[in-house]
Amino acid sequence: MLRCHVVAVHIPGATGFGPGVLLSVCFRGVPRRTQVVPEERSLTWNEELVWPLDTCPLSATDTLGLRLRRGDCLLPREDLGATTVSLSELVASPRLPMAVRDIPLLDHRERPTGCTVTLRCYHDLHGAAGDVPVATGHGQVALEPPGVAPEDRKEDFQVRVRVIKGRQLRGNAIKPVVRVQIGRQRFHSRSRSGNNPYFNEVFCQDFHMAPEQLVALPIQIQVLRSPNICTKAVIGIFELDVGTIYSAPGRSLSGKWLSLQHPRHRDGRSQGFLQVSLVVRRAGERAQEREVPPGDEDVEANLLRPPPCATTLQIRVFRAEDLPREPARACLGGTAGSLKVSVRVGFAGRTLCTRGVPADASPEWNEVLSFPLRLPPICDEILLEILRGSCRSKALGRATLRLSQISREPRELEEGTPGFSPSFGPSFLPFYGPRPDAARDSGPVFRGRLLLELCTHTGTPPGRQRDAVAPVDAERAQSRLPRCQLGLCGVFYSATAVPGGPEALSLELGMGGTAAATAPARPAFDGNLYHYLPWFGDKPVVAVTSQWEDAGHRWDSLNLLRALCQHLEENLAKLQGHHGDASGDIGVQLLQELERDCEAALQYLEEQPVLTALDQQLRSCRRRLLQRLQREARADGRRGDALGTVARGWLRRAAALAVEPQAGVPDVQLWLLRGQARVASARVPATDVLHSPHGPGACGRLCGRIVTLFLGCGDSQAQVRVWLWLGRVAESGELAGLLGGSLRFYCQMFENQTRLLGSWGPRRFWGRPAFSDGSGRALRPPEELRPPRGWSWDGPWSVERPRRRVPARAEGAGTVVLEELYENQSREPGGDWTGTASTDAKGVALPPKEEVACPQGWHVTSGWQVDTEGAEDEDGWHYGVGTEDGGPPAAWHSEGQQCHTLRRRRWLRLCHRDSDGWAQDTDTRSSLVTLAGTGTGVTRAGGRAGVTGMEVTKRGDEGGGRWGTGMDPEELWEDEAWQPECFWGCTFQPKVPAGPRCRRRRWQRCLVPAEPGAAVAPLFLLRGAPDTEEPAQDSPEVALQQPPSFILCSFQRPGRFQLRCYIFQALDLAPGSSRTSIDATAHVSFVSLSQRTGTARGALDPRWEQTLLFPRVPLFGDPRGVGRDPPAVVVEVWDQRGQGPAVLLGRCVCSPRVWLDAALREPPRLQPHALRGPRGAAGELLAAFELLQEPQDGSPAPLGPPPLSKDGFGIPPELRPRLHWVALEVLAWGLRGLRGAVREPRLELQWGERSLWTPPIQDVATNPNFPSNAFLLTLALPEQERFVPPIRLRLWHRAGAERRLLLGQASVRELGRYRCPPPCQEPGNGSDTVVSMPDELLSVPASSSPCRRWCSQFLAMAPARMAQDLLRYLRSRRAEDEDEEDEDEEDEDDEEEEEERDWWSKFYASMEDKEPKSPWGTNGDRLKIYGCELEAVPEFQALQDFCQSFPLCKPGRAPEPVGTFKGLFRIYPVPEGAAAPPGPRCFQRLPPARPQPCLLRVYVVRAFDLSPRDVTGLSDPYVRVALGKRTLGQRDHYVPNTLEPVFGRMFELTATIPLEKDLRVTIMDHDKVPPDREIGSTTIDLEDRLLSQHRAHCGLPGLYHTAGPACWRDQLCPSRALELLAAARGLRGPRFSRGGTALSLGGRRFLLRHFERRHPPPRHAGAPRERLALHVLNLCELVPEHLETRGLQSHNRPGLEQGKVQMWVDIFPTSLGPPGPPVNIDPRQAEGYELRCVVWNVQDTELRDINLLGQRMSDIYVSGWLDGLPEQRQHTDIHYRSLDGRGAFNWRFVFPFEFLAAEKLCAIRRKEHVWSLDETLLKVPPKLILQVWDNDKFKADDLLGILELELTRLPRPARSARLCRASPSELPWLSWPWFSLPRLLRARLSRAWLSLARLSRLWPPLARLSRRLSRRWFRARALRPLNLFRRRRARGWWPCTVHEDGGQRLSGKLELSLELLSAQEAEERPVGKGREEPNKHPTLPEPRAPSG
Repeated sequence: MLRCHVVAVHIPGATGFGPGVLLSVCFRGVPRRTQVVPEERSLTWNEELVWPLDTCPLSATDTLGLRLRRGDCLLPREDLGATTVSLSELVASPRLPMAVRDIPLLDHRERPTGCTVTLRCYHDLHGAAGDVPVATGHGQVALEPPGVAPEDRKEDFQVRVRVIKGRQLRGNAIKPVVRVQIGRQRFHSRSRSGNNPYFNEVFCQDFHMAPEQLVALPIQIQVLRSPNICTKAVIGIFELDVGTIYSAPGRSLSGKWLSLQHPRHRDGRSQGFLQVSLVVRRAGERAQEREVPPGDEDVEANLLRPPPCATTLQIRVFRAEDLPREPARACLGGTAGSLKVSVRVGFAGRTLCTRGVPADASPEWNEVLSFPLRLPPICDEILLEILRGSCRSKALGRATLRLSQISREPRELEEGTPGFSPSFGPSFLPFYGPRPDAARDSGPVFRGRLLLELCTHTGTPPGRQRDAVAPVDAERAQSRLPRCQLGLCGVFYSATAVPGGPEALSLELGMGGTAAATAPARPAFDGNLYHYLPWFGDKPVVAVTSQWEDAGHRWDSLNLLRALCQHLEENLAKLQGHHGDASGDIGVQLLQELERDCEAALQYLEEQPVLTALDQQLRSCRRRLLQRLQREARADGRRGDALGTVARGWLRRAAALAVEPQAGVPDVQLWLLRGQARVASARVPATDVLHSPHGPGACGRLCGRIVTLFLGCGDSQAQVRVWLWLGRVAESGELAGLLGGSLRFYCQMFENQTRLLGSWGPRRFWGRPAFSDGSGRALRPPEELRPPRGWSWDGPWSVERPRRRVPARAEGAGTVVLEELYENQSREPGGDWTGTASTDAKGVALPPKEEVACPQGWHVTSGWQVDTEGAEDEDGWHYGVGTEDGGPPAAWHSEGQQCHTLRRRRWLRLCHRDSDGWAQDTDTRSSLVTLAGTGTGVTRAGGRAGVTGMEVTKRGDEGGGRWGTGMDPEELWEDEAWQPECFWGCTFQPKVPAGPRCRRRRWQRCLVPAEPGAAVAPLFLLRGAPDTEEPAQDSPEVALQQPPSFILCSFQRPGRFQLRCYIFQALDLAPGSSRTSIDATAHVSFVSLSQRTGTARGALDPRWEQTLLFPRVPLFGDPRGVGRDPPAVVVEVWDQRGQGPAVLLGRCVCSPRVWLDAALREPPRLQPHALRGPRGAAGELLAAFELLQEPQDGSPAPLGPPPLSKDGFGIPPELRPRLHWVALEVLAWGLRGLRGAVREPRLELQWGERSLWTPPIQDVATNPNFPSNAFLLTLALPEQERFVPPIRLRLWHRAGAERRLLLGQASVRELGRYRCPPPCQEPGNGSDTVVSMPDELLSVPASSSPCRRWCSQFLAMAPARMAQDLLRYLRSRRAEDEDEEDEDEEDEDDEEEEEERDWWSKFYASMEDKEPKSPWGTNGDRLKIYGCELEAVPEFQALQDFCQSFPLCKPGRAPEPVGTFKGLFRIYPVPEGAAAPPGPRCFQRLPPARPQPCLLRVYVVRAFDLSPRDVTGLSDPYVRVALGKRTLGQRDHYVPNTLEPVFGRMFELTATIPLEKDLRVTIMDHDKVPPDREIGSTTIDLEDRLLSQHRAHCGLPGLYHTAGPACWRDQLCPSRALELLAAARGLRGPRFSRGGTALSLGGRRFLLRHFERRHPPPRHAGAPRERLALHVLNLCELVPEHLETRGLQSHNRPGLEQGKVQMWVDIFPTSLGPPGPPVNIDPRQAEGYELRCVVWNVQDTELRDINLLGQRMSDIYVSGWLDGLPEQRQHTDIHYRSLDGRGAFNWRFVFPFEFLAAEKLCAIRRKEHVWSLDETLLKVPPKLILQVWDNDKFKADDLLGILELELTRLPRPARSARLCRASPSELPWLSWPWFSLPRLLRARLSRAWLSLARLSRLWPPLARLSRRLSRRWFRARALRPLNLFRRRRARGWWPCTVHEDGGQRLSGKLELSLELLSAQEAEERPVGKGREEPNKHPTLPEPRAPSG
């Protein structure tokens, strides 16, 4: 079951009113939606949506489709947003919840809308140890395979920590270093300087472990003051676990700020901030797109909160019970007597174990285990194991506690309901594990119980992880467990599909350590395929009693809630299936039943006792929920869909609380025994069969009902129908009346004799005692035995005579007869036809059909009819040529010819057997000739007309031709009651073997209660102890000598039912071996009957179209119980394989629809049933099943027989799927990647019953494409998509002159994606509609204003002239708004107006575009940078729009890929009866199929997030390009010591496509000693790009250039490309105006001025015709000029992404001519700059020293350097004895550096170590660091202040020292409320004020207001930072600060002048450092002496 918990939704633009919003979630095409709630900014739903998975498990390709919309909006364009969430994470870790927070929603143009969704997904896995079985509905319970242990689910992970930068780190004169610890591995960053360092370093660590272990690993990030070992003082620390990252959206936390805390004062103030990006990569998952954190990001808005306060999870382990007793064995390191048991607990990757205690049935530990807990928890499961052995190597059993069941978060409950922390017990927890003496695949069974208590403590966790439990707590836990005696009763109705063989089988039913078994019975064959236990009307009963804790208050409340959920779910299903007035009545019923169920549950909860903390919490939550539901049910007035939406929310909330982890009792266990061997088992939760005295609602859902259990026995599954009841023994007085039959109690024993010297006698020494039970255990003689206590004998001991074992046939098979005979005629050549004698199929003479009488006891239901279903003519005749000896023809033909001399036709009639009561019907072993070959339920008489071609077997009278004669089975006794055998220990056979040496006979004696009418059911009083007063009789030896007691429930007369199985077709079957086809047969099993269909040979989608009829099936019990819990119908599909053994392909369990009154019957409908095979999903079965009750008086069934067919009964016409004619067009382009020597391959395509063959490819090496590519196939298929078979592909190659071998095959499913409307022959010739702008320019985004939305709707309906006027006005308003926005933007936007110098200008300009521009205006010439592969862009259809790739695999159990078929399909309807189309119409304009020589240009720009390969944590990457047998790329062109290399390389090579189509780009790591190691690689299919209609071979630029860096490089000019595109899409060619400024295409008219209105043509613009054609091409969803980001994969770590590479590929076919010049992408070199900083004055510095006069003073000097260049540190001279904190220097600092203008970073090249061979390129922001120091002679200088100035974001200086403050917020005008407004709102208001200024000429007061507001606005602009690379000069006062414990404070002011020059300008205007020569620019005079 898939559960999606919708937590919350954030809507930024919520209005608070309107129709409300809802979230629709779609899974596998099944939509679910939440309730409609009022539209608010932050919505909290806390609603759970559920999808049953049935037999289709969750796969990695499954997704959830989310759609947020308003309640009245139906169109997708009006949605608030939509997105798709992959469930691959949930599939990989099904035991972990998949938490996805803040998922961004997108509009219909894939743009973010601002809305986000938070949800959590769960995958309920059942069948693991400690879990309950899965209920399959209608009382059927199937056990899933056990879960996989964590150690068996290890995967590859990579944890990456990217340290970006720090801010406001505490300390003065620090050189911070970041130390990162991931798990046990430590990493260190390079040292930086300053309080705001920039690191940009990546650390990663690989792990191979289970996800549960990974999420518990800690991550510790420390910031140290210095890299010096002696001074490694910690500034701050931040800790988190991997689970925090793992549960984040995309498993990443990008650009998060960490608040560092002091390690000894975690609750103190922050020690600074560190920006990091944390990512967890998982094998098989795609890494998220890299996000670049913005530079001016608010720290508080993006702060990663530290984990909550420490919480400890304590698990108290007290004692165990009912542990299995096993003999002690020697263990490694121990002795045979040293076996001990212990308890191991695992949670969140941590494991703790108790001490070992001596092995006993009830060991005690009394220990407490402590685990750190993170709330909300990431891991949901606590795994507990009971270990045995001194080395703890054997796990007796396992159990699982789910935190989601023992705790609740507040947001998961109702409003106002507080959540509660995990708690449990003290209560017993059952453990389950494998049983040593059972079959391996029998599943886990009960292995004991453990008394536990779980609680949560908040605070510092204790130091010890394991401690002893206080004696008071242990005594308290024991005192809360009162006990009661429970009784378990089971009545076995049938057991079928059991293992066959001579050994007797029995069924054991038990609970815990107590169990009882039925009497052994030998399985009987049902005449078809299966075996069953022949119980007939005497059903065995099993009853056991045991002592358990009385937790009835928990059991009853659980069942009351489950009953409420069941009633609500049933009413919801009815409500969804009805409409109109009927839905209103059902809605009223739903509300009434809900109110009634709530009232019953509340009444019980009020009286429920509370024993544990979890009882109290669950009781409180349930009461609040039920009270709320009751109020809403009373007040709800909704109907129809509205009520259904609300009711689904009710069901979700109620189901979340319908759990009870403290049930305490183990499951009911059922075993199938073969002698002493345990073959198979099944489990049923005890709470499901519990009886309660508080009414039916408090009883379990299966209590007092017949349950169908499936027990796995290898490939088959035994089916057992059993009636179950579990309750207190004291309350079982009325149990006998619920059974429906009479109980009979008896004892049984065997008398054994051995033959010696020809005489029989009891000889114990020969092997057996004189009297024993069935297993050979010795018993006393019958006359010495006494009845059990409380019982008395009923009659004497009697010998039971065994019934004769007659080979079985299907019950009811002798009730229907299909008679056949053949009418024969002959003629002379050229003569007339004359009649001859009638015969059967083999030619044996029969009387004429008119003389064939119906035998006594039978009646004809259908007269003689001609069979016309086969291959014959319209009259039913077959024709042939007779032989000379008068024998039959060698072959029969459907069409007559002159040469034919014989013909015949088949006549059929149907007979039914008369009913003669139950006694006669039980004679199922009579002497009939029974059909044993096909199992169709048809019987014929020996020697009479019968079904041809069916194997028959005679029983009884071999020579007679009687139909219903034979002896009554009650009279079939042996002459003697002895059962002989050759030796003791062998299985006793029904026939006497030659020379028997031993024999036995069975004695029985009935029992009756001594005191009838007791309050306790008598079956629970049958204990087995003798009724005697002698003390010796109570000894164990005497009890062992008592004979076993058995119970039977006898039914007088069964109900008669008729089962009809309509088996239509199986879809998508897979052969179990290398066979190319399947000979499929469907076997249907129902109770003790089974039949099979005919064999559909040579088909993978076999169609049987057959009805299997089971007439007069005896079903015991109340017919209403059959209607409520019908027996399951099991269908198995087998592959016959000719003469070999059949192979099971798949199995499905179906539930028939029961009709107790045939008058109310509705026609059935075919339904798909999923088939599950030995290896998983095995296809689908289309079938329908119905069960009809037949009249008790023996009259014929009210429903007539199905129509006859060739193989029996056919499918009724109304049941057949409705067909319609479709055309399948196939584009068979070619074959790729064939392995080995292949000769003349050709493809076979099969769909339904039609197939086609492609012509063979003569030479794959020279041309792998097919000679003919387009094909057409017309056929009739079902209209419903789920009934349509898949398309089969088979690849054959020539292996000889006349022999072909199958190479590979494939199945094409989900054919709906290939459906399309019928293609038109020619485009229409109607007149075009002239539109001044394309549709894209008229569309308005969903997030636009209501006014603009109204304008767009008005444009769609208004006349053309009015629409153009309104559009012109909107354009003008839009242009004015954009002009104002440009004026309000930062100075950085001025770069867009500069002319591009090279390709990198366009690249970095595109990187800075945060959001795409609106279609109202163009965005200039930009690249489209995709964060994924070009094939992954949704609008490009994976570049397989022309043809798709279909992998072909070699048939077999392990499919092996052999090649790929490239092709495409189109499916569309065609008129029925119309002539076939002349040829394909969808694939007409095809490119040439011959290989094309092409010129390739591969541009590799850069790579990032690479995995390190060197010990330094870095790599030396370089690029290698391979195509075919050629490889380009040199080792010397590597980028040293980096994980983010910039390559800027272009590789040019030629290729012949498709012979060389796979381009492989590899990133290698250069090593000094080869070979180099591979970092990762990616492969590109060049053929898909060349053939794609999205024009992916060369991207379209935004503007047309004829020269320059962006010169047009395609081979075709834009106008020619537009003409070819129009022809490919079936449109007329474009018509240009005379000047080329307008064109008409597709009924639209485009004008050039619309595209270039705001962007004038560039310098090298081409002709207007080409520019306009390019603009139109960019509107046609073609691939733009782009840069794709491709993931790198490595074969050493498959599935784990090793980084990303950004690149693009241009493909130029040589047939189109030479291409344009290549793009120069050589990396930009850093430009030389020189920063000149003049320190003029210092003011208000601190005075640290005291002179001789007692005055405070300082000797001030200033030092400075550029960040990353500490070797350039420079100092001013010293200003001695400053008494007022002032100092004058007039000192110049000169700092040369290299700068990357596009990246806004300084490039620093240096060798990290002395032994380094290559320089490392470091990129750091250009930051000037100035420090003011106090010079001291005899001690270290004192730091007085620090100033850090980032040159690209330089704070604006103050004009005077008085206005210089520590931060801009301290300026006086910033106290105005204006600056408290959000920035976006301030920008909007600023534009409004500018609009007021334009209107100032109309009204003078308005002008004054505008000037006043403008002054305020310009003051705000004055606070924006400067970019010194643009301003070049700045002068003024900047503040110096120092860091203290209280924070940052002002410590001085510096007057500086900054000047930035390029290297050339610095060379032309040289200056000296300090006041050295040349002292100019400006001239620095000597500073004046201080005044004081």
